[in-house]
Amino acid sequence: MRAVQFTTYGPADVLDIVDVETPSPSAGEILIQVAGAGINQLDAKLRAGMMSGGAPLTAPSGTGFDAAGTVLDVGTDVDDVAPGDVVFGIGRNTLAEQAVLNAWAKVPGGVDPVEASGWGVAVETAHRLLFELGIHDGTILLSGASGGVGSALIQLAAARGLRVIGTASEHNQAYLRELGAVAVTYGSGLVGRVETVAPEGVDGALDLSGKGVIGELIALVGDPTKVISISDFTAPQLGARVSTGDGRTTDPRDALAEAAALPAFGLHIDRRFELADAAIAHRTSEAGHTRGKLIVIP
Repeated sequence: MRAVQFTTYGPADVLDIVDVETPSPSAGEILIQVAGAGINQLDAKLRAGMMSGGAPLTAPSGTGFDAAGTVLDVGTDVDDVAPGDVVFGIGRNTLAEQAVLNAWAKVPGGVDPVEASGWGVAVETAHRLLFELGIHDGTILLSGASGGVGSALIQLAAARGLRVIGTASEHNQAYLRELGAVAVTYGSGLVGRVETVAPEGVDGALDLSGKGVIGELIALVGDPTKVISISDFTAPQLGARVSTGDGRTTDPRDALAEAAALPAFGLHIDRRFELADAAIAHRTSEAGHTRGKLIVIP
């Protein structure tokens, strides 16, 4: 099968299309024929070696963590899906013609699997952040809300009865409002703009973009422990928290099931790329300002 790999850390140009053996699912895993795979910010960070601790890459590495498609095979201990079922979820090396998933849910009826191919990581992250924030009533603020995680957060939070304020560029203000958020622009004067739309205050804030706004978010919330970032690893210096996928506090399958059960859940697809254009997809992701998700179709 064809897959995207890299043999050295570096810019997007290190990505190649290669022929590799089809992987086999282990216990608790499934193999799918990939209809589409999502691009996430973590993909580029891993490819660039930002998470390597300075150690060189010692073997070819694939890329991609979420996908949707048709089940081809299941490992032992899997009894909720069977070959032929259409699923979306989280796995490894998903920028490929076939991929193994370790967390999944069935694609809701009437939804094209390509449309669901970028749901996995965004939904898991959104679900985990809401759990860790621990706010069940009131108003939350999302900094950098127009991407995949922000789009998922707005929908999951609204379904739980939370009021959501989201920041984005002027270009994405209408998009946030369509999702159900109160939209404000980011940049200088953010605190004043948020106070205007939320004079009663903000109960918690989530930094999704890592644009150096932790201090402003703390000023709005008043309690640094109610500010969590997924992108700014200096946040703890100000008393805020950082959330990563390491040592997950929630079960990804619960997150995927919650999204699948929402009547109108969806993530806008900003651009679609062919597998051969994976490097362009990575560069587009790194440039930022994505509305919803970027998808690669094998």
